[in-house]
Amino acid sequence: MQADDARYLKRIRLKSLNSNTDIASLARKVVEECRLISPSRLPEVEQLLFYLQNRKKSAEKKEKKQIKPRDLTPFEGMELDEEANINSIDDYVELLYEDIPEKIRGATLILHLARNPDNLEELLQNETALGALARVLREDWKQSVDLATTIIYVFFCFSSFSQFHGLITHYKIGALCMSIIEHELKRYDLWQDELQKKKKADILSNLKKEYEKALKKYHGLLTKQEQLLRVALYLLLNLSEDTRTELKMRNKNIVHLLVKTLDRDSEELLVLVVSFLKKLSIFLENKNDMAEIDTVEKLAKLVPCEHEDLLNVTLRLLLNLSFDTGLCSKMVHADLLPKLTSLLEDEAQRQIAMCILYHISMDDRFKSMFAYTDCIPQVMKMLFDCGEERFDAELISFCINLAANKRNAQIMCEGNGLKMLMKRALKLKDPLMMKMIRNISQHDGPFKNLFIDYVGDLAAQIGLKEEEEFVIECLGTLSNLTIPDLDWELVLKEYNLVPYLKDHLKPGSAEDDLILEVVIMIGTVSMDDSCAVMLAKSGIIPALIELLNAQQEDDEFVCQIVYVFYQMVFHQATRDVIIKETQAPAYLIDLMHDKNAEIRKVCDNTLDIIAEYDVEWGKKIQSEKFRWHNSQWLEMVENRQMDEAEPFMYGDDGEPFLQNGDILERPDLFYSADGIIPADGAISPEFFTDFQNGDLLGPQGFPSRISFSFAYVAYIKQLI
Repeated sequence: MQADDARYLKRIRLKSLNSNTDIASLARKVVEECRLISPSRLPEVEQLLFYLQNRKKSAEKKEKKQIKPRDLTPFEGMELDEEANINSIDDYVELLYEDIPEKIRGATLILHLARNPDNLEELLQNETALGALARVLREDWKQSVDLATTIIYVFFCFSSFSQFHGLITHYKIGALCMSIIEHELKRYDLWQDELQKKKKADILSNLKKEYEKALKKYHGLLTKQEQLLRVALYLLLNLSEDTRTELKMRNKNIVHLLVKTLDRDSEELLVLVVSFLKKLSIFLENKNDMAEIDTVEKLAKLVPCEHEDLLNVTLRLLLNLSFDTGLCSKMVHADLLPKLTSLLEDEAQRQIAMCILYHISMDDRFKSMFAYTDCIPQVMKMLFDCGEERFDAELISFCINLAANKRNAQIMCEGNGLKMLMKRALKLKDPLMMKMIRNISQHDGPFKNLFIDYVGDLAAQIGLKEEEEFVIECLGTLSNLTIPDLDWELVLKEYNLVPYLKDHLKPGSAEDDLILEVVIMIGTVSMDDSCAVMLAKSGIIPALIELLNAQQEDDEFVCQIVYVFYQMVFHQATRDVIIKETQAPAYLIDLMHDKNAEIRKVCDNTLDIIAEYDVEWGKKIQSEKFRWHNSQWLEMVENRQMDEAEPFMYGDDGEPFLQNGDILERPDLFYSADGIIPADGAISPEFFTDFQNGDLLGPQGFPSRISFSFAYVAYIKQLI
């Protein structure tokens, strides 16, 4: 019975309570022996005892259920021939001061108590027991794997509850577990080396008994070691809930230890290790650590596998890593692509596998590789099996990426693929499926002619008040249909598209994405002579110039509008309109030197055509090109002259010769090594005589040093 204040707490231990206990008799005995409980409260005592009895039964039933991935199953060595009793805890602690077998027995009895969460609070108060366990673990863990496993298991029971993490930190159990794990992994490598040596020796001597004996011993040691690794890693996994503790683990190289453990065959241990790596992978630093070592290559060996939990957690870890393009590349090189494709048939793993494949498909280098798997037929079947329901975002996004590759698009169109896609897209008005169709339509090839049958259906969607995203994709699909046999004039007239296109060229009339698609659509239909004339007469060219002024900072808009002009100058009628009735050539001249290379290229091609057919504009274009070329040349020459002159502008002490005076007032510039010019700056009559006789010329007629001085002064004066 518990009061509000802990000072008035009285604990009653019921040693004989089990599923066969007579609750009424036990309740009377409790009331008789405890004077603090009034006989009038006997019914309440019975009710409490009944609750405790049923709770114990439910706990036993839970233990029989399937073990969850984060539960620890009992291991060999935990069996006891006696039942642990919390009242005998002091006796169990005494055993920790004996030899190794007694220490194991004492630790196992305490473990049996710790596995019951009701005992953890009382064990927490017993500092002697916990201190003794921590001391024994620190001193004797190398002497007995069973002892180390049992004691760590005791602390693992505490680690399952966040409020006890401070206790584990106090005794530094986490750091000790890291040391134990690192040591055991080194032992594992030594065992492997010894086993290989014995195998080679036995092959040479034709004796198999020694190797079989060593192999049997190895398997026994391996089983115990994996039990130790499991319980130690589980404890660390629980402690890593605190990010500060997790950071300490990373500093002690936890990622490398976990990746090294992936070489094991124990599925239960692998589930734990991969779960731990998955938790760590959400932080960039840990992900980078995994990228530096062969994490993906080791995980690839686990896909597929028969253990469902292991497969699921492995895929989730790969999904976390697939956000890194470098790791995505490693997944492809590890042959994960066909493995993940095969998992699309497994409904339990389908969504995760598809998300990983989606990330891989984002890289253009790997899109074509899907054509050599069964992936595309499978995803197409999934699309068609959805009926009239909305598609999963992962599925349709994956298909959109795949359709961006020509070979993939060709496979999608095989049979009635395009027909069924178009039928569903138009029926459901689904913008994502239409985006997939748009990606298919961008590829050149024979299958592009299949779209001719659906031009009318697509054009009909534009005039209707459909969802804007859907209309954008329909326009984009039509814009991709650069098919010579397609009569665009008939399409524009039948569906009255010219007014729609003109109205949506006005800045602010719609979202920029829709306006841009309208411009691209005009560029496509302008390839047809009659369509170009129709558009020019409707006044679309001035509307394009107005839009160009409004969107001059947007390179995509500018490039597409200039492309429309490029298409229109091919035709006589529209060429005359552009040259004589608009200022489009002037805008093109201004854009001729744009920073964007694509804009410059389209402008140059358009202006070349204009210059060929119009003499006046040809002269202006040639003049502008000449002026631009000369300005660049003059700038280059000026920069070169300044670079060459710069070393002579400074004296030996680093100060400029000119300072604030005239360079001609600096007589020291005329000094020569031979003292021809006196210090006062006066020149003797003999100098002029020598100069007239050519005595100032050096060997082979080259001017002497003094003549260079005069030339340099004249050059500097000219610059000034």
